[in-house]
Amino acid sequence: MQVTINGKDEEMYGNPPEVGEQLPKFKLEDANGNKVKTADIIGRITLLSTVPDIDTPVCSIETRKFNQQADKYPDVNFLTVSNNTVDQQKDWCAAQGVKSLQMLSDENLSLGYAMKLYLPNFGALARTIFIMDATGKIVYRQIVPEIHDEPDYDDALKALGKIAQRVDD
Repeated sequence: MQVTINGKDEEMYGNPPEVGEQLPKFKLEDANGNKVKTADIIGRITLLSTVPDIDTPVCSIETRKFNQQADKYPDVNFLTVSNNTVDQQKDWCAAQGVKSLQMLSDENLSLGYAMKLYLPNFGALARTIFIMDATGKIVYRQIVPEIHDEPDYDDALKALGKIAQRVDD
């Protein structure tokens, strides 16, 4: 599968999992340096967004928008994954006041390879959104075609609303 970067075609490592498939096995690292495995994610509805570099404008906007939504879905695990280091992610979260979602590092590209979201020639993850039910089955997938574009938030949140309770302010 491919996406574009500034209009130039960029091949992904393979074909990302489809709706209906189970979340593959991978290991990420949280802000405290703890390993977070696929098994740790299963058990709750999860919105997983992957971004190429948290220190870039579009990735920053996307992560802040999901952070704002996270409190409205108390039963949903909101995760943002990039291949930035844990320290880079912690610094970014502190500077942006992001506390409602969990940033996870895929510095070792475990998720990138397992989910086929790695862009080898670009050296980063593609911009995607996956929603999984509590069993780890993928119920929604959005691969953003142009890496410098924001995802379709409304579409993702509409899909999330079909399986999760929203609490309004």
